Amino acid sequence: MPNRLAGETSPYLRQHADNPVHWQPWDAQALTQARTEDKPILLSIGYSACHWCHVMAHESFEDAATAEVMNRLFVNIKVDREERPDLDHIYQSAHQMLSGRAGGWPLTVFLTPDGTPFYSGTYFPPAPRHGLPGFVDLIERVAAGWTGQRAAITEQNTQLHAALAQTARVGDVAAEQFSDQPIRAACDGMEAAFDMDYGGFGKAPKFPHPSDLALLLHRYRCAGNASAGAMVRLTLQRMAEGGLYDQLGGGFCRYSVDERWDIPHFEKMLYDNGPLLALYAEAAVCWDEPRFRQVAEDTAAWALREMRSPEGAFWSALDADSEGEEGRFYVWTREAVEAAVAPGDRAFALAVFGMAGMPNFDGHAWHLNLRKPLDEVAGEVGLDPAQAGAVLARVRAALLAARGQRVRPGLDDKVLTAWNALMIQGLARAGRLLGRADWIAAAQAAMDFVRQQLWDGERLLATWSAGRARLNGYLDDYAFVLAALVELLQAEWRREDADFAVAVADALLARFGDADSGGFYFTSDDHEALLLRPRTGHDGALPSGNGVAARALQQLGHLLGVPRYLDAATGCLRAFYGGMQQSAMGFGSLHVALAEWLSPPRVVVLRGPQAECDAWAARAARLADPATLVVSLGTRADVPSPLAKPVENHVNAWVCSGVECLSPIDVWERLASELGG
Repeated sequence: MPNRLAGETSPYLRQHADNPVHWQPWDAQALTQARTEDKPILLSIGYSACHWCHVMAHESFEDAATAEVMNRLFVNIKVDREERPDLDHIYQSAHQMLSGRAGGWPLTVFLTPDGTPFYSGTYFPPAPRHGLPGFVDLIERVAAGWTGQRAAITEQNTQLHAALAQTARVGDVAAEQFSDQPIRAACDGMEAAFDMDYGGFGKAPKFPHPSDLALLLHRYRCAGNASAGAMVRLTLQRMAEGGLYDQLGGGFCRYSVDERWDIPHFEKMLYDNGPLLALYAEAAVCWDEPRFRQVAEDTAAWALREMRSPEGAFWSALDADSEGEEGRFYVWTREAVEAAVAPGDRAFALAVFGMAGMPNFDGHAWHLNLRKPLDEVAGEVGLDPAQAGAVLARVRAALLAARGQRVRPGLDDKVLTAWNALMIQGLARAGRLLGRADWIAAAQAAMDFVRQQLWDGERLLATWSAGRARLNGYLDDYAFVLAALVELLQAEWRREDADFAVAVADALLARFGDADSGGFYFTSDDHEALLLRPRTGHDGALPSGNGVAARALQQLGHLLGVPRYLDAATGCLRAFYGGMQQSAMGFGSLHVALAEWLSPPRVVVLRGPQAECDAWAARAARLADPATLVVSLGTRADVPSPLAKPVENHVNAWVCSGVECLSPIDVWERLASELGG
């Protein structure tokens, strides 16, 4: 018989519906049972694309003998960390405090009936291995500890509650003390950790960290920081050459297990690819790099081809595994490549994808990279260098078609509001910069879905699956949607987007803001009461909701002339500025917001014939730095009063900073000069 997960919206939870474990979702029924029966909770947190989550499920949760012990000793709760990032944040933090080690997934936490963790770990094997205890032995010992050591557990819980409460505390630094010192310290810190050979920061495993790269590119373009620009450029080049990037189908995997970006952990997450799409598009324009443009085009194509739902929203992730093996869908043997491409292209294909040497994946196969310049490869195989690009395109198409016949990785087809917003923002920004109206249209369609299916008129919901939207939205949902709307308004001004931006911003302030200390909590004021109401300014796998909110509120405040948005952004920076001073690393999103507080963004308002305004806006987007907002309003009458500039029969551009605007500019060359072109 299926357990209680059968009715859930999460594909990850439904994967466990037929386990012999009596899994329950995190809800009042499960928590009440634990309190009533005075039983500890075994909480397992994972996600659909997680390789080790699947391993532990096959080894332990599908085993009837293991399930019998779990069911007898615990109330067993399974959580999808992507649907419940609030729970994941709390219990990952608690795990670090309890174990002194970083967490991960699957996260295995043992809770008292009131939800307080008293023991935790990540993956546990079925039998002792690699210094880890066997899972059944472990849970029997934990249950015995719960029975025999209540007093010690109660004392530990008191200390843990106090320690967790400290993680949500913020400071209160007067805005008069703001300077660019934390920003410069962050850039210096990244330079000290920078890998001069392969880009990125530190050694293996290596993550892209889009928020840090966005900060560096912002500092290069807005402040002339040459070393910041060099770090971004090399990192984007090396990632595009390696196997973190899917050389056939486009898109990026989550991280690389080596420092060269060659072998990834193969899951593809929507949340990485939206920000990376925007970064590559901006870098393509900034350095006039055709390869960066190609990466942006292929990443957008992947998202629209493989991740877009029939309703126009975007699904969440692709698994690392297929047919039970990680990476099986993506890796190649020489024989498979030779069978897929035309005979005349075989030598080139093997050479260009680095298959001439030893296999780079588990000793028997290759994961493709493009390390060598095409003209060098052409010379090796006796090909005219002028033809190399066309041959590569032909080879890629043939291999992609052959790969399409394989068993595909599993798809997590839930729609997450925050992750969709990141892809919407990426598509809209890349579409503006690279002149792709189809990407902008796809971004608008996805935002229409969010507004129609995930917004009830007063609040956002966090997730949608199979026609059902549910779960109270988190700070990231509101902040990322607001940032995406600001980008969409620059791509094409739509009244419904402007109205939605105001509604989302007002709900963000009302539901998440701390009027006393500043900044925003991760959960709303009417959210389920949990062990902690989290609040953080650090970027993680996703950008910080506080950092994104602060910047988006500033942008919207300057665009619409709304002081309360600017005040809220200032309050957020006041709350986290002390932390940014003490330890600058990891605050990339807040650093961008601080930079634009210190030098407020310019607003360029274009009025006149719509087609001419749009043409000017397209050219301005490629010239303007990331701290400049450009809106093409044409002859529209339904615009907010600060943007309602006079309309004539030719284009006029108003360049404004704060409440001051230059005289209208009606010659493109003058506007280009003003924008730095």
